[in-house]
Order: sequence, then C-alpha cells, then structure tokens
Amino acid sequence: MALTRDFKQTVVERVRRDPAYAKALLDEAATLFLNGEPHMARLILRNLVNATIGFEALAAKTAKPTKSLHRMLSKRGNPSMDNLAIILGALRKKLRVALKAHTVDAA
Repeated sequence: MALTRDFKQTVVERVRRDPAYAKALLDEAATLFLNGEPHMARLILRNLVNATIGFEALAAKTAKPTKSLHRMLSKRGNPSMDNLAIILGALRKKLRVALKAHTVDAA
C-alpha cells in the first residue's frame, strides 16, 4: 500500500520549517499574477495563507470577511487589485519580505 499525504498539509509543514520556501511561494504567486496566470497565483496564495496567517487572522488584519477572502482565493475567485494588494501586504509583513518588480526581456 502506497503512503499518501495531503498536499495542503505538506505545504503547511514545509512553510513552517523552511521560511525560504514560504518566501519563494509568495514570490511565485506575485510573478504569476504579473504574468497573466491569476488562477495558479490564487491557489498558491490560498495555501500560503493557510500555512502562515490563517484566514481568520487575515480577515482581522484586512477588515475583510473570512468568507470573502476564501472566495477571492478560490479557483473561480476574482479579487480586485485593491484586495490583492491588501492580501499580499499582510503576507509580506508576516514573512518579513519586500516585493520588488522588475522586467526581463522576453526571448
């Protein structure tokens, strides 16, 4: 019998023991949004919120209802840029990182 593990739980445990991994997830989510892949970015952010702040604390920090935050970061979510900035800001503070956008020449 193969041993299986819940993906979400694996992410939570890795984020908690490896701060660099959490920062890499935040960077990847921001990059995906900027590159026109919001679906994957939302799912990464959802996992990152679950593994760090939690939706209840995020709701308190952002003054947004927990249910709304869950919807924003769901498969079909469509957060406004203002809401996305608030979520990214809360995660940045939690992870103590700065996000810096830069351009790269497309090949």
